Amino acid sequence: MMQLIHIFLKQEYAVTFACAVPLEKENSNLVSLGIVTTQIALNDDGFDAFLKSIDPTIVLYDRYITEEQYGWRVYEHCPSAMTILDTEDLHFLRKAREEAVVKKLEWNDDMVFSQTAKRELASILRCDVSLIISEFEMEMLITDFKIDSMQLLYLPFMVNAVSGEQAAAWNTFENRTHFTSIGTFMHKPNVDAVILLHKHVWPRVRKSLPTAQLHIYGSYVTPQIMELHKPENGFHVLGQTENALETIANYRVLLAPLRFGAGLKGKLIDAMLSGTPAVMTPIAAEGMFGNMQACGFIEDDPAAFAQAAITLHEQQAPWELAQQQGLQVINERFEVSAFAKALLSTIQLIQADLASHRNSHFIGSILHHHTLQSTKYLSKWISEKERNALLPKNL
Repeated sequence: MMQLIHIFLKQEYAVTFACAVPLEKENSNLVSLGIVTTQIALNDDGFDAFLKSIDPTIVLYDRYITEEQYGWRVYEHCPSAMTILDTEDLHFLRKAREEAVVKKLEWNDDMVFSQTAKRELASILRCDVSLIISEFEMEMLITDFKIDSMQLLYLPFMVNAVSGEQAAAWNTFENRTHFTSIGTFMHKPNVDAVILLHKHVWPRVRKSLPTAQLHIYGSYVTPQIMELHKPENGFHVLGQTENALETIANYRVLLAPLRFGAGLKGKLIDAMLSGTPAVMTPIAAEGMFGNMQACGFIEDDPAAFAQAAITLHEQQAPWELAQQQGLQVINERFEVSAFAKALLSTIQLIQADLASHRNSHFIGSILHHHTLQSTKYLSKWISEKERNALLPKNL
């Protein structure tokens, strides 16, 4: 989201950031960039007045649940505003994969055809364009769900290229040691990954490397995860780190044994930006490398995963090769300028004839007319119910 905001600011857009939860410490960071922030409520008619007061030319939704809540209000009060859905990742894909892992089901591609998929796809169809972070997910939407490619824009993580001087300043193989894993524990795939590390991967690594340590970082550490903290076994749960890049740069190998999830993995972007090779599962690697070589090893079996981690930690030649492959991936697949240009060109093209674009994808208008009527009147009913609850009982 911050990458998108910076692109708009660079084009001298006036940006208003509206959020239904308190921004707390993030607010000062946004204000310092010249962004107007405001807290909004759910199922609140006051949002309509807010919309009219700013009269936006573009409305960007952060994930489909936001579009579900506020999309009908935007469509009703700012019909000329271009709407963009930032999917972040396909939630229905992530949820289906999670269910398969939790219930120990053999994966079947039909599992994605779910109620969540209906909701998220409807949101994609209602918006003028949706930002898709992974090439895998682009292909799925176009091939399996027949979404018109003109309603989608591939927009992965966007980073500044790493210069030769920056790469030369990375910690060397000799100046690093140990393993790390990182990710917020509000995200279920990260919780599952750390448990898998503790049960199936780390005992194998530790048997071969008895002095090795694994340092786990992440915000919102749960009691379940904290119970895994066993320094005597080299397994350390260290909580949140203030600077992920600087932290990862101190370690020799990053471990990402994700069994479910979707989108792209920010931890692998950070690993490549800090010159840190990784061992990852196919789920973690999905959409990251295209036809290029990975920044380390991709393994699904815990035993093979552990052996790959040992190899990268102990052998300098494959470690340095993986580091260089990560550098190439970052600079060729995620450099910001080309994607920023594609986003702005898409916006300009659609805004030039918004009516024609919407007519070409008329099913979105149908969904606005029918599907969102239920959302609209449910929201109005909730708003009226809450208003009545505040009235004196003797009226």
